[in-house]
Amino acid sequence: MEIRLRGKKSISEEIAEEYEKLIRYGALQEGEKLPSCRALALELGINPNTVERAFAELERRGLVRTIPKKGVFVHYTHDESHAVEEAKRQIAAMKQAGLRLEQIVSIAKEIFGEGEKND
Repeated sequence: MEIRLRGKKSISEEIAEEYEKLIRYGALQEGEKLPSCRALALELGINPNTVERAFAELERRGLVRTIPKKGVFVHYTHDESHAVEEAKRQIAAMKQAGLRLEQIVSIAKEIFGEGEKND
């Protein structure tokens, strides 16, 4: 999994938010191990303490659990209501951007492989 930092918030907040999205949308499954703090810190070029803060926040949110000497593991049962709320926000943003219902439906059908692609 690749984590992208945008620089709009503290690095630990961004890491926590990125992992929260991956967990809530099912990209990371229950029981899956997250990278070690040192490995992720090395990959991102940051201090391991920053990653530790992010993982501690994820644990506080009930998304992961730390098992001493084993690592940090996803501890979350997928809640479909969060995905529905995120979809509503995205559709509202498309509407605000000026897309018509037909265009939004066409995009959804394309993503689900049920419609013609408009290249």
